[in-house]
Amino acid sequence: MQIVVRGFACLFRKTRSQVLPLSPVSKQDLNSMLSASSYNRAPCSTHGIQFPEDSWRLKHASGDLFSCPMDEALAHCISEDCRMGAGIAVLFKKKFGGVSKLKEQRKLPGQCALLIQDGRFIYYLITKKKASQRPTYENLRLSLEDMKSHCLKNGVKRISMPRIGCGLDRLQ
Repeated sequence: MQIVVRGFACLFRKTRSQVLPLSPVSKQDLNSMLSASSYNRAPCSTHGIQFPEDSWRLKHASGDLFSCPMDEALAHCISEDCRMGAGIAVLFKKKFGGVSKLKEQRKLPGQCALLIQDGRFIYYLITKKKASQRPTYENLRLSLEDMKSHCLKNGVKRISMPRIGCGLDRLQ
């Protein structure tokens, strides 16, 4: 399976775009990957690399997240309170609505809430309790694993997302 993540910062520059395993990443591994300084986070190139069928890869793409193909799922980070009052979350809230449906799912930090719009999965990675708080790398990792589990069960091959955890959330 190949999952291409569009719009995601290539935080894994040290790996030179090598295939990253689908198995869970330890907190120590994640922190070391994320500790690269910003000049090391240039867009990655996958030119000339052979990917095994059971792998996934990251692809950095610039542009409007909402103009990605309809066969791609979308994902972004929110808080458990589903406030979505700043950043790209405001655009997700305006475009897809469904705040009451998200709240009904009663997802906790480290889990992933879900909406389905026009046959497309929209993933809401719950990374913190309240909008005013800062997420943890552990909750980010757990919510990504929860999303991955849903993707594998439902045959999702492509996900477009912004640079998650950075910006307003202030993670590296």
